[in-house]
Formats: sequence, C-alpha cells, structure tokens
Amino acid sequence: MRIHVQNGPNDGVFEVTEAMFGQSGHRLSFGTTQAAFDAAMPEAEALITSGSLAKTLFPCTAPNLRLVFCTSAGLEKLAPYDWLPPGCELLNNSGVHALRGGEYCAMAILMLAARMPAMIASQHAQTWQKQFATKLRGRKLGILGTGDLGAAAARQARHFGMHVTGIRTRDEPHPDFDRIVTQAQIDAVLPGLEFLLIAAPLTPVTQGMISRQRLESLPQGACVINIGRGAILDQDGLCDLLEAGHLSGAVLDVFVPEPIPPGHRLWTTRNLIITPHCSVDDPASYAADSVAVFLDNVAAFEQGRPMPNRFDTIRGY
Repeated sequence: MRIHVQNGPNDGVFEVTEAMFGQSGHRLSFGTTQAAFDAAMPEAEALITSGSLAKTLFPCTAPNLRLVFCTSAGLEKLAPYDWLPPGCELLNNSGVHALRGGEYCAMAILMLAARMPAMIASQHAQTWQKQFATKLRGRKLGILGTGDLGAAAARQARHFGMHVTGIRTRDEPHPDFDRIVTQAQIDAVLPGLEFLLIAAPLTPVTQGMISRQRLESLPQGACVINIGRGAILDQDGLCDLLEAGHLSGAVLDVFVPEPIPPGHRLWTTRNLIITPHCSVDDPASYAADSVAVFLDNVAAFEQGRPMPNRFDTIRGY
C-alpha cells in the first residue's frame, strides 16, 4: 500500500517515523510541509496524520485515497465529516491509550480515596489536619463509557476489590465490569455510587450528560474523575458542589476551554486536582503504538475484514 505520513511541524516525541514501520513492505513517504503533502497525495492510498491536522489538509487531489488514520482517539473536532473524500474510511488510534489510562485512573481513585486533595490543601495552608480514609474494597464505582479507557480503569478498580458498574449505550455484559446498565438508566445508578469516572467520547448524546442535577444525585462525599471530554461534565456544577462539600474530591484531565485561562475558577476550587489533558499519552511509545494499530487495520482492509478502528461518523466514535 502507498502510505503518506504527514507529521505536524512541532510533533516532537509524537512524530511518526520510518523506523516504526519495520519491514512492513509498504511504500512510504513523509512530510511536514504543504508541498510535501501535495506531492504525495496523487498516489497515496492511505494517510497518517494527527487529529488536529487532518481537517486542514482537505480538500486535495487524492484520487486513490482509501484510508485516513488519525493518531487520536476522539475525533469530534473533525465534525462535520464532509471534508472526508468519497469512498474514504476514517480511522482512529483507539487502544493506544488503554494501559496508561488505566494507570492514571488507578492513581486518581487512590488519591481521592485517601483524601489527598484535602491533604494537599492543608499542606499549602501549613495546617496539621488529619484526613482518615476508608479502604477501596467493596466500594462502588460507576464508569460512563466502557471502551478501551473505561475497561482499563475497571480492571484496575476491580484489582482493589471495588464493585464496578459500566454505563454504556447498550446493556450487553462486559467481562471487565461487575454490572452493565444503559445510559438511559443512569439516573437510577448515580445515587448508589461513591466514585463516578467519565471515560466516554463526546457525542451529541453524551454532551452535557453529567449535569449539575446528576452530580447532586451522587451521595454525600462522592468523587468524580473525568478523562473523557470536558463538555460531558457541568464544570460549574462540579465546582459548586466541591465548594459546598457535597462532593469530597475530583480529578479532571479534560476541560472547557483548553487550556484553562488564568483566573478561571477551576484553578482555585477546593479539593480539585487538575492535569492538563495528558493523562493517557505515553511519549515513549505513543507514535509507535499508533503505527502498530494502523498496520493492523491495513491488514484487515487488505484481507476484506472489518477494520477494528473504523470511526463511525454517525455515532461519533
């Protein structure tokens, strides 16, 4: 297959290189400029590029293009998808983030369970205030989104003996969860959760799903983690409930807007830990793992099998 890789000019450690393809046998070209892209596309059958760059490259002359692979999992910023050439499939790199994401969620759950946000605040205030914690075994976690990230988090949580409920679009069982409910049942589930973890993609259905009212329905002292997308969660509602003490802590990796501007209330909300949208990216392996996912999909394409990373532009994931 004739493959062109269009790296961004500032990709750095996330740059896709020729060495990552090994002895794949595919014909490759690489570029960072518009001229390099224009020269490659008349022959290219597949394009690899970042999710932030993909939409800006089209329209172009690419009569043979069949696959566009983005080195991102969430591609909602590429909507509407009318820029995609006719007959061309869009692929994401879902799966690359799972191991790192699971570790991050384990860290976040442990920090929240140990009351670390309150302890950090006491340290900054130079106040000696003990915060006692309860072990995780038997405690209840709900995860919105049961894809690679949500499942990885569930495996980590069950390692600590937590009871994990997955919230997804359909009610089919999932081996990494103790229980599965549909998104339509979320209001019946939230009052029984001590931890709520958001790991869903942003779609028209999930946008704003975790509203102030739903956050209020969580029990006193519950904790929230968001590694999905900022627009799924009512940030002001979360901040208000943290300040009021109804929620005991939160760890957020995604926000609206990004980056968070100076002076925004998120910076100073009590018992809130912020990480700047970096929870699931491992610079040592991210690009190489993305290439491995891409090559698996190319093999499926060439053999006439369904491609595991085909992005459904209707569903949004």
